[in-house]
Amino acid sequence: MKKIAFFSIPAHGHTNPMLPVAKELVQRGNTVRFYSFGEFEEKIRAVGAVFINCDSFLPELNRKEEAGLKNVSTTEMTIQDIRITLGMDEFLNQEFASFQPDVVYTDSVCFWGKLSAWKHHVPMVVSTSTFAFNRMSSQYMKHSPKEMADIIFGLPRISRELKKLRSYGYPVKSALSLVQSDNATDSVVYTSRKFQPYAESFSDHYIFVGPSLFSTLLPDKKKDRPLVYISLGTVINDRPDFYRKCIDALKDRNIDIIISCGNGMDQRVLGKLPDHIKVFPYVDQLTVLSKADVFITHCGMNSVSESLYMAAPMILYPQTGEQYAVAKRTAEIGAGLLLGDDSSGGIRKAVEEVLNDSAYADAAAACSSDFRSCPGTAGAAEFIENAPHLTE
Repeated sequence: MKKIAFFSIPAHGHTNPMLPVAKELVQRGNTVRFYSFGEFEEKIRAVGAVFINCDSFLPELNRKEEAGLKNVSTTEMTIQDIRITLGMDEFLNQEFASFQPDVVYTDSVCFWGKLSAWKHHVPMVVSTSTFAFNRMSSQYMKHSPKEMADIIFGLPRISRELKKLRSYGYPVKSALSLVQSDNATDSVVYTSRKFQPYAESFSDHYIFVGPSLFSTLLPDKKKDRPLVYISLGTVINDRPDFYRKCIDALKDRNIDIIISCGNGMDQRVLGKLPDHIKVFPYVDQLTVLSKADVFITHCGMNSVSESLYMAAPMILYPQTGEQYAVAKRTAEIGAGLLLGDDSSGGIRKAVEEVLNDSAYADAAAACSSDFRSCPGTAGAAEFIENAPHLTE
């Protein structure tokens, strides 16, 4: 049996896929030590892993830094990841000396997990919560001018922080080497080979296990009238303007509507709603998607994977370059429609198209079957247990 150290950034979309894998590893007799943050403690303990609280290593942020993280600034996220790594250095040196993990399983953008594995010469497997991105698959990304400016003008700041990492003994060449996939790194990807763009460009160091979920639900679309589900995820979801346009577009239609808006927005700003429109801070998303006929989504990888797993076709409304890549691939397989016009009229037209053209539902159902045929968490656990995988 192995001793395995798990690492993730404090984000639901990155931590949640790792939890079923942790549970599977524990059930197979391994010891899993999960380095995470207080908001995930209950979930981590529930899967049988040892929870190690890292809250004290999160840096205090000024308003500008907080705004950068909230707006998913690549520069700000990179700099904060480096600073957290430096703050955790002494602590993790001690942890690696005492726990002596056989394997590190780390989120793909969790610098302190990756860098510690390299520094202490421990076999590493990368948890990839979105597509695996290399030079080929990165072509699917479409960065806005604002995102490009953030990346370009942030390079000098990032370079200064990288120098600090090297002075602490971390072997790092560039920021890109910390995030981009390469064919020599063992990696678990939570999608299928069919859905992964340019899957043929990735080596046998990659295993495509399908969505990592706890649910055993099957799609069940039988009901009196269609259900439209709307969610913009857990990060950039304070969008009352967009929710209002969705409500205006669909309020007179003979359909049921569920909106999940997060807890950062006062639902009262949406006004009094008709009975067939329900708004919640959070929902059991898999249960809702198992019944949904259309999902209006921001195209986070977890949300899209869950939607396809439950055979729910989508209206695609990406907000970041990474989300655009997921949206583009979903549209390519025919399971979603890109929302080019986000006015009330544009939303109404898109919903009607997806509801009335069965090709969207058929494509989502085909992808659901593909996902369910993947190796799953058992395959991921076996892959991690047998790391490192040597190149023949």
